[in-house]
Amino acid sequence: MIFQVVLSIVAIIAGGIASIAGFGIGSFVTPLLAFKTGIGVAVAGISIAHFSGTALRFFVLRRHINKKILLSFGLTSAAGGLVGALLHSVLYNIILVIIFSCLLIIAGIMELTGLSEKIRFSGAASWAAGAMSGFFGGLVGNQGGIRSAAMLGYELKKKEFVATATGIALMVDVARIPVYI
Repeated sequence: MIFQVVLSIVAIIAGGIASIAGFGIGSFVTPLLAFKTGIGVAVAGISIAHFSGTALRFFVLRRHINKKILLSFGLTSAAGGLVGALLHSVLYNIILVIIFSCLLIIAGIMELTGLSEKIRFSGAASWAAGAMSGFFGGLVGNQGGIRSAAMLGYELKKKEFVATATGIALMVDVARIPVYI
């Protein structure tokens, strides 16, 4: 019972953060859920909740999407998400836990040091970062931070950035969820 209460509180807080920052559900809820269910079930379960929230945000923001970036960066992210999801089903849980832990530590250090605000990807590096963000989204459920850092190189307006990032997240979810099911 205590676990469900804590999980609910963390999920509500993560949802609030995600609605502002564009990422957070996977970063906060997945590790907590993995503690109880294992990383495989946690990533699969969170991906469904992530899809629901992302689909709603996509519907609201759809007019502001940059279609060129959605198709180029988004397709590489979706392809990466599919590959990550396929590997998710064959890798051992401990490997996923280590990868996920390292990603969270790196993301935390980058945020605390301000490095995440200074990173700008462009050209092929941006596409590679898109594929990486999708890959980690499929593998361990954590994609938002990498995607956001990669997309900063495009210098989009705020609404355009959030809408396009949302569309890309939705593409990754559509690519990875069928593999989990």
